[in-house]
Amino acid sequence: MISKLIEQIKAKDSCVCVGLDPQIEFIPETLLKESAEKWGPSLETVAEAFFKFNCAIIDAVSDLVPAVKPQIAMYEQYGIPGLIAFNKTVEYAKSQGLIVVGDVKRGDIGSTSKAYAKAHLGEIEIMGRRIAPFDEDFATVNPYLGTDGIKPFLDVCNENNKGIFVLVKTSNPSSGEFQDKLIDGRPLYEIVADKVNEWGSQSMDGEYSNVGAVVGATYPEMGVKLRKQMPKTFILVPGYGAQGGKGSDLKGFFFFF
Repeated sequence: MISKLIEQIKAKDSCVCVGLDPQIEFIPETLLKESAEKWGPSLETVAEAFFKFNCAIIDAVSDLVPAVKPQIAMYEQYGIPGLIAFNKTVEYAKSQGLIVVGDVKRGDIGSTSKAYAKAHLGEIEIMGRRIAPFDEDFATVNPYLGTDGIKPFLDVCNENNKGIFVLVKTSNPSSGEFQDKLIDGRPLYEIVADKVNEWGSQSMDGEYSNVGAVVGATYPEMGVKLRKQMPKTFILVPGYGAQGGKGSDLKGFFFFF
């Protein structure tokens, strides 16, 4: 899957991943009113407005960027209608030729991780038919449970040509409470980066790995260091803009083809 992302980056001369994190206060009032005429004050009203808003964004950017990243929590808070909007957003983005990174931050014990992996990246077999539930191209994954939580994702990625982005150094202000703690003289995020290299070696797609890393734009010095530490790893860099990351902070994260 990483080779497909690389192709899109080269074709569109862009490495931007557009977040699709809808919040009701940012939705145009006309969209909400239009949905409310059908559904009234309901979860369905917001979910439908979210989907229409996302479609407008996708239509505006699909020829400019390689990927979009819907954050599932923004949809889950509106229950089943919200998840339906999430699913429809994934389907529409893919129909417009975009790579979809499901920002789901899953990770648990083996059997549960396997279920998460199948839900977002794999297939479920029902009465002899194989069905892809959400069918994102990549998913973000929390490594806190170690290899037990990651291996099921690797297996599903290898079976279905998909990828993951593992949280290494996140963009939020309190990330250092755990991620910067020293273990045998090294910060925890460096130890996680070593595991990303190990896991990534099990899912190579050409020169680069289907196992990527999440490193926040708000920590550019760490980004430079982690880029060198993970030479075969694509980095998903959140935190640009509202969280304080600047364009000048990003250059150390890049590969140059």
